[in-house]
Formats: sequence, C-alpha cells, structure tokens
Amino acid sequence: MSFLEEFEKYDWDTITEKIYAVSEIEVRNALRNKKRNLEDFLALISPVAKPFLEEMAQESRFLTRKRFGNTMQMYAPMYLSNECQNICTYCGFSMTNKIPRRTLTDEEIIKEAMFLKAKGYEHILLVTGEANKTVGVPYLQNAIRLLKPLFSNISIEVQPLKQQEYELLIQEGLYAVLVYQETYHEATYKTHHPKGRKSNFRFRAETPDRLGKAGIHKIGIGALFGLEDWRTDSFYTALHLRYLQQKYWKTKYSISFPRLRPHEGEVQPKIEMTDSDLVQLICAFRLLDEDVELSLSTRESEVFRNNVIHLGVTSISAESKTNPGGYTVEPQSLEQFEISDERSTEEIAMMLQKNGFDVVWKDWDKIFIF
Repeated sequence: MSFLEEFEKYDWDTITEKIYAVSEIEVRNALRNKKRNLEDFLALISPVAKPFLEEMAQESRFLTRKRFGNTMQMYAPMYLSNECQNICTYCGFSMTNKIPRRTLTDEEIIKEAMFLKAKGYEHILLVTGEANKTVGVPYLQNAIRLLKPLFSNISIEVQPLKQQEYELLIQEGLYAVLVYQETYHEATYKTHHPKGRKSNFRFRAETPDRLGKAGIHKIGIGALFGLEDWRTDSFYTALHLRYLQQKYWKTKYSISFPRLRPHEGEVQPKIEMTDSDLVQLICAFRLLDEDVELSLSTRESEVFRNNVIHLGVTSISAESKTNPGGYTVEPQSLEQFEISDERSTEEIAMMLQKNGFDVVWKDWDKIFIF
C-alpha cells in the first residue's frame, strides 16, 4: 500500500465542502478533545474556527513548550544549483526562464559551507533544481561527502529519487529529505507543472513512501500555499502526515508552510493566504500533533516571524540565500524566490534569546560504542 491508495479514498470537492460547512459546535468539540483526529483538524482550519484563534494559539503554545521546551532550532539553506529540466509556473528556476544557470564546484561548495559554519550553523539544507544529469545522485553523494565533516546534520530538497538512490545517500550521511507536493489537487498540479519529471503527480506523491522504506531519519512535507485552496491542501497534508506516521513510525516528520513569493516567471496566487490564516494553520497542526516539527522560513516577514515563534514553530532559517553561491561565491546570481526577512543570523539569534528561547545549533551527536 502507498499513500495514493489512501489519497484516492477522498474527494477534493467533498473535503472542501465539509471544511466550509463546519459548525461552531464542531470547533468547540475539537478544542475540547485531548487527542485530536483528522476530523478535528478539519474543523480547526475552517473559517468558523477564526473567532477561536486566541484559544487555539494559547493551546498551541502550551503544547509546544511541553514537548520542545523553550528551544528553537536554526538551519540554513545552501543552494548548489539552479539548473532545472522542469517547467513550473511559480519558480524562478523553471526551464522556460532565460536565466544564467550555475552549479557549484567542489571548491565553491566548501567556500559557501565555511561561511555558514562560521555563523554557527550545524544544520544545513542542500537545495538544487531538478536536473538529473547535472545534479543527480553522484553529484549529491559528492556534496554530502564534502560537507559531512563540517556539519552534524545534512538535509536535502532536490528532485524525487528512487528508494535505492535514497539508500545510497543515507549511507553517505543524509539525515532528512524535504519533498513538498506543492498542491494535492491533481488537475491544478498538472496546470502548474506542464513539462518535466515533476509533472508526474503520482511519482511525487509516493516519494515519502520511498523515503520511509529507505529508512530516512526525517521526512518534511507540505504544500505551496497560493496554488489552490489552502484549507483543502492542508487537510491533505495532514492526511499524508497521519498515513506516514502510522506506516513509518520510526521516522520523524516536519511540516513547512511556504507561501508564494515574487520570482522570475511570476504567477499570481489563486487564493490569498492571509497572516491570520497562516497563524490558524500553524496552531491547527500543533493541536493535531504535539510532536511534529513545524518550520518557518525567511519567506515570511520579520514582524510575522517575531510573533509566531511563540505559537508552535520549532525551527527557523536565517540570512537565507536562494541562489547558488549566494553567500560568498556569486551573491548576484538569480534567486529562486525573494526572501522577506533579511536579518542576519546574529540578529535572529539575538531576537530569539530576548524572547526567552534557547537557540539550538546542534541537537545530537553520534555515540560510538566500542
């Protein structure tokens, strides 16, 4: 069984109708429950739940502190390549965009890595476009080998791979993989991914299954908000999370909340997700699952991030560059998307400390038993 078999039990329009038909009583019942299920989550992301946002926020904050304490994990993305074989309407790296393409060499990878290491980072996220020949498994294996001596935790956000390919990368020291479905509405997905391997909705949807079978330590999932109704996409994200947790119970999970940002080759959001909508969703995920990691990137504004760090988020990035070589090698190369919170790593760390957080750069060590 794969997630697609579970996915096909649900109808997008029916789920959407249920979300918008939720009653106030259903929201109150969801808030009252101690262990919440997908029906409760559906109620908590509904428009009717908006007046209960303060109560949701207080519960979310309590559950987060109970499970994670006053900690906030810091990570940094490191873009290795902007070469891509896909057409994606919302992405600056899309094959149709006439931009200079660049893939970092070994020397350039180390130069970028040393910059981030000097900032204190131990958790690094390697990002590429989807170009199998240029930045395929051999390139990723080499990058992990180069960086493993420098960082305690290496994650990737690249093209979906086969199970055996993930197993090879895990052997090199890969810790986590982030793979976003973008939208769970299959027809809309096809509209925004008309060409390239990413156009295969089903192969992408089954990627976390392949990761679970490969024995990855952590899987990150999510939707790109703006392509479809954020509430329905979020329900399917929660459905995906629950399925994975039950089947691959040894694996850890994280949820991210990217909203469409300006980029080269711009597409306007189909449905705008407001700041209060995003707060509601973050709280709803925490009320659904007190153990799942919730991550917020520099896509979001300084003011917004300053406020939501108290409400359920457990990891954030800082000083991010979304272009290959953006830290030191080629700062002016084209970004995948514009960031919003442009504060330095030091400023973010200081802000967190002033708000009572312990900034976590490294949260585990390998223990060797002789």
